Amino acid sequence: MTHQILILLLIGYIIYTVDLKKKFFPVPVILVVIGLALSFVPYFSEVHISKDMVFELFLPALLFTAAYQFPLKQLKENWGIIAVLSTLGLIVTAVLLGASIYWISGFFVSLSFTGALLLAAILIPTDPVSVTSILKESTGAEQIADVVEGESMVNDGTSIVLFTVFLAMFQTGNGFSVGKFLGEFLLVSAGGVAIGLLFGWILSKIVHITHHKEYQVMLSIAVAYGGFYIAEAVGVSGVLATVVTGIMLSYEIEKTKEDHNIREYLDGFWDIITPTLLSVLFLLIGIQAAGYLAFPEWGFAAAIFVLSLAARFVMLGGFIYAVPAWRNEFQNDFSTISLITWSGIKGSMSVALLLWLEEAASGKDQLLVSLSFAVIVISLIVQSTGIYPLTKLLAKKDGN
Repeated sequence: MTHQILILLLIGYIIYTVDLKKKFFPVPVILVVIGLALSFVPYFSEVHISKDMVFELFLPALLFTAAYQFPLKQLKENWGIIAVLSTLGLIVTAVLLGASIYWISGFFVSLSFTGALLLAAILIPTDPVSVTSILKESTGAEQIADVVEGESMVNDGTSIVLFTVFLAMFQTGNGFSVGKFLGEFLLVSAGGVAIGLLFGWILSKIVHITHHKEYQVMLSIAVAYGGFYIAEAVGVSGVLATVVTGIMLSYEIEKTKEDHNIREYLDGFWDIITPTLLSVLFLLIGIQAAGYLAFPEWGFAAAIFVLSLAARFVMLGGFIYAVPAWRNEFQNDFSTISLITWSGIKGSMSVALLLWLEEAASGKDQLLVSLSFAVIVISLIVQSTGIYPLTKLLAKKDGN
């Protein structure tokens, strides 16, 4: 499998090189399509991706990089809407989407209500990847891009809690308990934040002891992965632990301007690691998805994709219009809600959750896995390629 991974890396680097020369080039969708094509090559038949690979190898690095590189100024300015959308907003979206999937399933393949909720939990986390840069370059809407990126950075933790609750309901047949869900959500979230604060504090102090860039980078690797693993081992959110650690590191770097080279050293390493991991991840998603996409319910998958956009649009509209400060902050409400909705692409966390379901599912439940893969592929292709035309269409509409 080592030789295949090296070839995937080479393909990924070539695609990212093209991306540097082309504006609005949707890297993830190209990688997924190439992965789908590679699935028909016997040489790659043994290549696969598992839940453990995503959680233990890909997510900690991607989350840590996104967190420490996220501008603190934008986080302070938008923390309210980011916090609401990534927690309460995600829960509302899950309920809306799950109920909608359950309602329309009668027209396709009948699903149980818990099965519909489980499918919704897989599809609600967002992963904007390169979409945020397209938003900034094509519209100059940096605030919208920051909200999208900040939301995706935090909502992974909420989606995991929702998924585990719905998976237990699906497997046992037990009903949903609001009290149990809230208790578990608060415990897992608070525990993850606490561990993140601890590791972030340790890193922010130790990083100043040595001025060797190699050691500073080594420390960041140890903390990014160590915090995630320890949090998961004690049963709390590794996602939130890693995100909080990254944010605390960013705060420490901003606070001590004399050590501004720390960010330069870290960026020099993590800016190489991030595209490397994303290249392999999206190529593997394409290769793995191919085996599940040969199923007859593509019409159902397309309908679920449309419903996922509708549920997100309704949720965003409800919260933005309900809070006067947010309503006044975004001048063109419809355009803002449309762009944030469309930017909510399904990606790495959705794949991690469906692979979790794949391991837990029995033979009769494989339809949920196929539907999840199909909706994720549709999302990556349609939303990635459609974001630039949508920005131009909405800009033209607002200009009139």
